[in-house]
Amino acid sequence: MTATDTLPAVDEAQLKSIDWRDYAGAKDDGHAPRILVLYGSLRGRSFSRLAAEEAARLLRWYGCEVKIFDPRDLPLPDACDPDHPKVVELRELAEWSEGMVWSSPERHGAMTGILKAQIDWIPLSMGAVRPTQGKTLAVMQVCGGSQSFNAVNQMRILGRWMRMVTIPNQSSVAKAWNEFDEAGRMKPSPYLMRITDVMEELVKFTYMTRARPALTDRYSERVESAQALIDRVNLKQAVS
Repeated sequence: MTATDTLPAVDEAQLKSIDWRDYAGAKDDGHAPRILVLYGSLRGRSFSRLAAEEAARLLRWYGCEVKIFDPRDLPLPDACDPDHPKVVELRELAEWSEGMVWSSPERHGAMTGILKAQIDWIPLSMGAVRPTQGKTLAVMQVCGGSQSFNAVNQMRILGRWMRMVTIPNQSSVAKAWNEFDEAGRMKPSPYLMRITDVMEELVKFTYMTRARPALTDRYSERVESAQALIDRVNLKQAVS
């Protein structure tokens, strides 16, 4: 663990290592869970980013391989071709991942367009590959005022639409400006405890689902050939 991955506000004596064999399918090789983290603000001191980074540290403690996508310079959906470097990077990360964390501020009672744009650039299908189907998802939000759940509720809807397994637990940090120190680290609080709970649960659910493709196997997709899927998706994209 590097210095930047230390957890000074967490009681590490109470953290419990996760044995993948307690959760994984018979065909799982035990490799580190691959988790992609998305956040929804470009501010210099973005609390959704700081919360996402805190979550990433916890995930690494639990043995995950974590990548955080920087949304800066990502174009608006449909504003360019999908061969734009930032779009290619995001889509490759989505395909690489086995689970995701989405962290957004609540702005005007909703998740931000910055996070929604990232999700909109991830297609339901890339050729005959579904980059998000069956993968796990944890949702988090930060609030400028009192605690709210509008953003996480919206993200749950999106997770379901993206055919992801959204875990039961979630995090909403009220008055986020008061929950981080000058170095951008989260202070000890029930909010940090909840984020720790969410990350622990995400790792367990990722182990439980990633090597069990039968959980998300669909009759309709078994009937439809790969080429028919490609043709149908391309037609839909052309008319939209």
